Amino acid sequence: MADKLTFFSEADHPEMVKAFQKAQETFKYFWRELSWEFRRIVPALDLACVKVAFLEHVSDQSAPIVEHMWINDVQFDGYVISGTLANDPNELSNVKNGDFVEVPLNQISDWLFTSGGKTYGGFTIQVIRADMDEQERIGHDQAWGLDFGDYNDVSVVFEQKEHPENLVEHPMSINMKDKLAAFIGEHPDQLTNPDEVGYTILHRETVAGNRSSVEVLLQLGADKNIKTGKGNTALDLAKQVGWEQIIPLLEN
Repeated sequence: MADKLTFFSEADHPEMVKAFQKAQETFKYFWRELSWEFRRIVPALDLACVKVAFLEHVSDQSAPIVEHMWINDVQFDGYVISGTLANDPNELSNVKNGDFVEVPLNQISDWLFTSGGKTYGGFTIQVIRADMDEQERIGHDQAWGLDFGDYNDVSVVFEQKEHPENLVEHPMSINMKDKLAAFIGEHPDQLTNPDEVGYTILHRETVAGNRSSVEVLLQLGADKNIKTGKGNTALDLAKQVGWEQIIPLLEN
């Protein structure tokens, strides 16, 4: 990813701080979409990346050096976001392009995915665009080769206006219910078999916010009390990520 995507911001820039907060609050939608992208035969996303605040403390400076840079190859376990740094730092010496990094959710400052040239997320980018005149915005978007739309109206899911219910449930979660049930019927061991970090399919579907998938798994006998390798139940993960529509399923 080009160096032009590196962004610096003063910590007291109020609109940028709001953008950081919005990115953290809505990151779950980024991960939900990316989790479905991993399963698609035909990819729907052209780009999926997360902006992270990287810090380095220097002995002769009172404040740390901060650079906001993008990572790709993103993974998320409900607590930690990981990926590959896609920028060359301008000042930092403790990270470099291509490094594998792991950060907590409160260290991200933005996320962005694109499909068909349209963008979702990109809150810090929209703050920058808001300070541009119309011609500057046109040039900015042409340089990216993307349609960033209205900086006052940022989408976080596909067809958000036409289908606001997509904020509650991803359409693929609903459409794939029967196939998931058939898969578990053929491979019942998948209900309990953990992956390399102790996550079962119930844990993963919970982190991704797939309510219909969680319903199917529970109906087929998934044990909601199984814990991950770090000691978290599916309910713990639902609460951590903020999937309010799934919490009641796991509390009952």
